[in-house]
Amino acid sequence: MKKFLTYLKDGTWVDIVLLVLMIAFTDGVQAAPTASFSASASGVVTSRSIAVTASVADADLGKTGNYYLGFLLNNVWYFNNGVTWVYYKSGTVPVYSTRALVSGTVEVVHNANLTNMIGGQLYAGYGMSESDLLANARYAMVYTVTANAVAAGPAVVLLGTAGNFAILGKTAVSTVPGSIITGNVGVSPAATSFLTGFSLTMVGTLSATSPQVTGSLYGADMSPPTSSNLTTAVSNMEAAYTDAAGRPTPDYLNLGSGNIGGLTLAPGLYKWGSSVTVPADVTISGGPNDVWIFQMSGNLTISASKHITLAGGAQAKNIFWQVAGDAVLQAGASLEGNILSQSAIILQTGATLNGRALAQTRVTLDSAVVTKPAP
Repeated sequence: MKKFLTYLKDGTWVDIVLLVLMIAFTDGVQAAPTASFSASASGVVTSRSIAVTASVADADLGKTGNYYLGFLLNNVWYFNNGVTWVYYKSGTVPVYSTRALVSGTVEVVHNANLTNMIGGQLYAGYGMSESDLLANARYAMVYTVTANAVAAGPAVVLLGTAGNFAILGKTAVSTVPGSIITGNVGVSPAATSFLTGFSLTMVGTLSATSPQVTGSLYGADMSPPTSSNLTTAVSNMEAAYTDAAGRPTPDYLNLGSGNIGGLTLAPGLYKWGSSVTVPADVTISGGPNDVWIFQMSGNLTISASKHITLAGGAQAKNIFWQVAGDAVLQAGASLEGNILSQSAIILQTGATLNGRALAQTRVTLDSAVVTKPAP
């Protein structure tokens, strides 16, 4: 135990600021009537970063409660008390922070050497009290330390609070029924009235529902904390775009002169000083921890009924399409990954996106399907 605590004290795990101070933990995105927790990791085991996401149930939003952060290693529990990690055997579980409950993402480990912690499990949770935390199962194991790392490709793009949306736009999000969206939908700084075609039903003044959406919908004119939280989410989206666009030293430059139809794409950083077209099916092939970033200075167009598919265990959550112009999925087309567009994202009739549509102007759907990828 003493060795473990010394290891933590030496800076292996980040003693981050309390959640009450975290900008990232105020995203205004509540995905469901129940609480949920997840984590994402990047880097090799000797230099790993871990970000934890907590989605607070809508009914708990704004209530004063406690956040908990625990770590189980070799059947021994440790909890972060907001200052450091402490050994726990019995009694009251140490509280990470007490505050008005909000949802969001925070990086709890930054470039840490976790070699001596392989097999350890990270837990996150919240509750009005310890008994509430346990009785209502408002906690989850979110990450197991493994020797596995990002096997190939660049580091992931951290989406921050924007990652809790399936669709996020700044000026408008519109749909022609019936689209099928799994995940949250948000618009900011535009008002709720710019969520069109959804047949919204307001849930108090903090969110709305739609028969087309499994999740919640949010507009910038909703009551606090939704309004300010959306501002943070949009800021995170813009930062993620800047990050993706600024990655240097591409592995592939101007591949196919912008026409990538029929290709199989390995993990890596791809860059085009032009638009990119997909006139024939494309395969993205790699392992479950591999990463792809596609940078383009123009538009992205997936031709009608053409598909971008995954192979070898590749996951949509690790694929990032940075598009300086419009991203257009024509009728019946499908795409895997997160679209970060500086302009508009347009899904024509019957198009499918397994990922996120994050646009700095509008997102337009025509009987389309958007599914936010699993953490």
